[in-house]
Amino acid sequence: MAKSKNNVITYGLSGKIGDLLVFRQVDGKTIVSKIPEQPKTVSEKQKANRGRFQQAVIYAKIAIEAAETKDLYAEQAKKKKGITAYNIAVADFFNAPDIDTVDLSAYAGAAGDVIRIIVSDDFAVKSVHVKISNADGSLVEEGYAVRGAGNLWIYTAVQNNDSLDGDRILITASDLPGNTVSEERSL
Repeated sequence: MAKSKNNVITYGLSGKIGDLLVFRQVDGKTIVSKIPEQPKTVSEKQKANRGRFQQAVIYAKIAIEAAETKDLYAEQAKKKKGITAYNIAVADFFNAPDIDTVDLSAYAGAAGDVIRIIVSDDFAVKSVHVKISNADGSLVEEGYAVRGAGNLWIYTAVQNNDSLDGDRILITASDLPGNTVSEERSL
């Protein structure tokens, strides 16, 4: 591989030349490559993936301009060499949170009982919603858990629930781009 240092001809050059070469700048270096070939036919799966990527690009552009998310992504980008806030926002769009643990051991149906939930995400978890329903489907209560230390979220019951037999607890976690994941537990 040949290297050229301080080349005044290619310094800062980006874009394509005819249908032969593509120039781009990465970490202050000029990268030259052959123009990538485009497939002649595109499958439905590829179309769906391209559409999802377009959504990620739109989200990232909005997120790095919005006051409430701009600094969050920029702060994370400072920790990673060669990665921009935009890159982190795109990656965040593609990764939904994970509900790792649901601890129901401290929930006995009394107001003040707690449900502990551990939720992780590649960037940040925005909210954790808890919905408690009786066996017949009637709503006992619902609300948002409060962030604890690290990945811990704590939901404190506000209603007495006399009969726990067959009750269901639905936990839904969301991240900044709006990805959600749900998990249901039976008592």
